[in-house]
Amino acid sequence: MAPAPAQPQPGVAPPAPGAGQPPAPPPVQPQREGRRSGISPGVAGAIGLGAGVLGGIMATQGAERFDDIRSRREERREGDFTVIREPGRTIIRDDDGRAIIRRDEDQRFRDLGWQGRSERRNGETRTVFERPDGTRIVTVTDGEGRLIRRTRIDRDDREVVIIDNTLRDRPGRFADDIVVLPPPPLPIPRERYIVDADQADEDLIYETITAPPIAAIPRRYTLDEVRYSPDLRARMRSVDIDTINFDTGSWQVSPDQGRRLAVIADSVRRALQSSPNEVFLVEGHTDAVGSDVDNLSLSDRRAQSVAEILTRDFQIPPENLTTQGYGEQYLKVQTQEAARENRRVTLRRITPLLTGQNR
Repeated sequence: MAPAPAQPQPGVAPPAPGAGQPPAPPPVQPQREGRRSGISPGVAGAIGLGAGVLGGIMATQGAERFDDIRSRREERREGDFTVIREPGRTIIRDDDGRAIIRRDEDQRFRDLGWQGRSERRNGETRTVFERPDGTRIVTVTDGEGRLIRRTRIDRDDREVVIIDNTLRDRPGRFADDIVVLPPPPLPIPRERYIVDADQADEDLIYETITAPPIAAIPRRYTLDEVRYSPDLRARMRSVDIDTINFDTGSWQVSPDQGRRLAVIADSVRRALQSSPNEVFLVEGHTDAVGSDVDNLSLSDRRAQSVAEILTRDFQIPPENLTTQGYGEQYLKVQTQEAARENRRVTLRRITPLLTGQNR
C-alpha cells in the first residue's frame, strides 16, 4: 500500500492524549461539557442501517487476507455519505473523509465458537450465549445494532451488569456520541500514564489498568460515547501492548507473540477477581501507510484478534472486553512511513466512564 495522508476520524481533529503524547494543561475556563460537530445526521442514520445487518452472510464468511476483505466490499452512496460493507464490519464515511466503523456486537462470541440463540421483540434483539457451567451472557441491541445492555447471569439467576446503555440521555445520533471535555492535567509521569508493556512488570500493568481516573468523570457515559470521544478515554491510564507488533496488512497474531499476552491477561484476571463487572477496551491501531478505510478496518480486526486470544488462550471472559479500531489516527511514532511501532493495540479500563464513578 502506498503512503496516504492521515484522515481525521469520527469528527475528532487532533490526536488525543493517551495516543503517543501527554495531555496539554486544561484551558483557563470553567469545566464545561460540549459536543463536537461530528458526522452529519444523515451518516448517523446510516450507521444503524449498516450495523443492523452485520449478523448476516458477510459477517459469517471469514477472510484470511486483507485482499479478501477488499474484494468483498460492497459500497453504495446514501446522500452525502458512503456506506461500505465488508465481512464482519460496516464503515460509514462522509464527503469530508471522516469515517467510523461498527461491528456485530455478538460476532466475537461466535468467532470463539460460542453458540447463541436470538429473539427479536419490540424492536430489540436479545441474544443469549450459554457456557457449559450454565452461566449465560445476555446481549440486547436496538434496531440499529447498537448495544443496549450486556449482563452475566449465573446458575442461581444472579445477574451482574457489565454494560448498561439504557440511560442514554440524548438522541442516538453519532454527533451526539462525541463528547468534548477540557484536556485533563497530567498528575503523574507520562511513562506511568501510557505504559509500554515491554518495559513494565505485572505490578505496574495491574496498577495502570485498575487506577482511578486522572480527572473527574462528570457523569456516566454510553459505550459509543467512550469509543468515539478521546477526551473521555484520556481520563484513564492505558497500556500500549507493544510486545505484539503486526505485519503490514495483517491482523494475525503468531503463537509466539500471543504468549506475550500472559502478563496482560494475569493483570486483567486479578482486576476481575476484585470486580467482576470491569470493562476493558482493546483499541486497535495502524501506521499511516494505506487508505483510511483500509486502516480503520485493519485496526478494528487487530483489536478483535487480541481480545479473542485473551479469551481463548487465557480465559478472560469475553463479556468484560470490548474492541474498537482507530486506524492511523493515533500514531505512536509520528511518521507517514511504515512503522511497526504504530501497528499495535492498547488496553484501557473504561468502567468508570461507563458508570460515572471516579474510582
